[in-house]
Amino acid sequence: MEFLQNNLIYFIPVLGLIGIIVMAIKSAWVNKQDPGDAKMQELAGYIADGAMAFLKAEWKVLSIFVVFTAALLAYSGTVHEVNGVELHSSWIIAIAFVIGAVFSATAGYIGMKAATKANVRTTQAARTSLSKALKVSFTGGTVMGLGVAGLAILGLGGLFIVFMQVFNVVEANSTEMKTAIEVLTGFSLGAESIALFARVGGGIYTKAADVGADLVGKVEAGIPEDDVRNPATIADNVGDNVGDVAGMGADLFGSYVATILATMVLGQEIVVDKLNGIAVDNLNGFSPVLLPMVICGLGILFSIVGTWFVRIKGEDSNVQTALNLGNWSSIVLTAVASYFIVMFMLPPHLHLRGVSFTSLDVFFAIIIGLIVGTLMSIITEYYTAMGKGPVNSIIQQSGTGHATNIIGGLSVGMKSTVAPILVLAAGIIFSYSFAGLYGVAIAAAGMMATTAMQLAIDAFGPIADNAGGIAEMSQLPPEVRERTDNLDAVGNTTAATGKGFAIASAALTSLALFAAFVGVAGIDAIDIYKAPVLAGLFVGAMIPFIFSALCIAAVGKAAMDMVQEVRRQFREIPGIMEYKAKPEYEKCVAISTEASIREMMLPGAIALLVPIIVGFGLKGVFPHVSSAEILGGLLAGVTVSGVLMGIFQSNAGGAWDNAKKSFEKGVEINGEMFYKKSEPHKASVTGDTVGDPFKDTSGPSMNILIKLMSIVSLVIAPYIAVGVMTETKQEIKKEIRVIKRVDSLGKETMDTVKNTIDTLTVKR
Repeated sequence: MEFLQNNLIYFIPVLGLIGIIVMAIKSAWVNKQDPGDAKMQELAGYIADGAMAFLKAEWKVLSIFVVFTAALLAYSGTVHEVNGVELHSSWIIAIAFVIGAVFSATAGYIGMKAATKANVRTTQAARTSLSKALKVSFTGGTVMGLGVAGLAILGLGGLFIVFMQVFNVVEANSTEMKTAIEVLTGFSLGAESIALFARVGGGIYTKAADVGADLVGKVEAGIPEDDVRNPATIADNVGDNVGDVAGMGADLFGSYVATILATMVLGQEIVVDKLNGIAVDNLNGFSPVLLPMVICGLGILFSIVGTWFVRIKGEDSNVQTALNLGNWSSIVLTAVASYFIVMFMLPPHLHLRGVSFTSLDVFFAIIIGLIVGTLMSIITEYYTAMGKGPVNSIIQQSGTGHATNIIGGLSVGMKSTVAPILVLAAGIIFSYSFAGLYGVAIAAAGMMATTAMQLAIDAFGPIADNAGGIAEMSQLPPEVRERTDNLDAVGNTTAATGKGFAIASAALTSLALFAAFVGVAGIDAIDIYKAPVLAGLFVGAMIPFIFSALCIAAVGKAAMDMVQEVRRQFREIPGIMEYKAKPEYEKCVAISTEASIREMMLPGAIALLVPIIVGFGLKGVFPHVSSAEILGGLLAGVTVSGVLMGIFQSNAGGAWDNAKKSFEKGVEINGEMFYKKSEPHKASVTGDTVGDPFKDTSGPSMNILIKLMSIVSLVIAPYIAVGVMTETKQEIKKEIRVIKRVDSLGKETMDTVKNTIDTLTVKR
């Protein structure tokens, strides 16, 4: 036991390494599976090449951003005092930023590489059985889940050990410790920056291709969704990988890191009781800082165990039930283990910002986080799954046309915000009541502990979608497409629940980051009675709207270019519809790539620059109101508005999508059955087209937006911090001399002699 206490910090990166090793084993297993015939391999090759071409183009642009930002961070690390306030940073923050960016990009690359290998192998497996197809597709998703979680824990744990040595950290509540964690925020900033561009760029890519393929292929030409004759179909399948896989991988990598970091920042402030000069946690007071990394690291092991439960027996087995069983088993294992971890690591009593709590309170906060994550997934599944009331309501409204389908989808999306927000609000209140702000942060960490499992379930969906596309393009027997459609329908729901999970974690993480920002910036409260703060609140609430508008407009512009290109090829290349000529797939891939890279820059700039502009631009502008407090109001507005927008758009888009897919097996509207190519189906295609940028571009980007703005604010907080008010007393001696005067009448007057000492109090 003593050995474990003395070396606990070194076990953290080892847990990450275990995740990466298991990931490599599962990746090798996927590669060994049968990739199918030459036609299938050719199509899969197009998809893999298109995905890699996008990543290379994106990395080329982002490398410039990383170098420029790293240079600014390196310079900021050389500033050690602002307005008499000592700063705790170092130029090494630039190195942490670059490592975070590289790890985030690598996480996305691992997922995309695994998905482009698993898609065609899932198609081939579907020629045998549904159970084998599930095994291949889910194992491909597991590769990304373990890769993301493993890299995050390895990077955070490893860098923390290095920084403790570099800055000679001996005690948790020390200047050296503040410096180490301040530098570590660079890792999170790098991860979230890349995640934003990967998510927005990938989302624009995939939806531009998807909308173009749907509008011309399905609606105008009347051919199936993934027909090989559709020039945009390869770009559409590439988009599933760069958006829903690489983008989601970078997204949850950033969420994972930000959650742990926010908890560490607050954990560093916790005062651990001492006995005879020794911290009673036997970890020299470091236990609140190490706890989130340990829980999330062990969560990787429990996620690996959870994957063993994802099995089905026959063709009639419920795939969703199998995935839920794996997810719940990992959550239950995490909950049980958390009790023993908390009791082993934390002292009986802790104190943070005037709030006292016990180690048992911290455990209860973790349980709250796990419950919130589970409830968010269940609620999201209800609003987006086929066969449920909300999706059925959209189907019924499709019977009266396109407009009523749109109205129904918007209504479902808006109503879907009520239950999640109430769950989040209750989670915040209960976790805070147990362990203060640290309780909120550790609740988010508990929720994110099973990220490897959540991401495996999420990535399984795009792989199944690609598998169905390859089956359609390869003109395989109908039973193959039926199996892949079964997986794809479940994948649509898991993708929606994954987005719900991500936005819930982002809400709790942002609150923890906000609390950390308030502490570092030296703010006592955010007073909305002050006009500049209230103005900041309103501006912050507006940002998710303009951010969403830019993302949706970008999809619209790129989709218009795609539609024109597909129409041109149908018009100018004879023989496409008769399978006598091959479409020019590469031109559609190029359109999506160029458009996504071009259009992702402005939304990304908003998230990165607005906190800097407010923090530094308004410094000293308003008397009695600091720019840090105004920035706090801005962050509050962004967080609340962004969470609502994220839930609304993701759920509306998911419900529209599954309403459309319901027509493949037939739906009953007013006693009459309707199938694909019917008028209600065409209305559902329109709804799905509107929902595409909602659920895959702007909606999922909301959680990165609110976290990235909070992290940027946390990084600049020391430079805009409110200085400590000190009173300086100065003595001023006044002397009045005696003056004799004689007037014209000869009368003499004399002033009185006075010596006074006044005290002037000056606040600095």
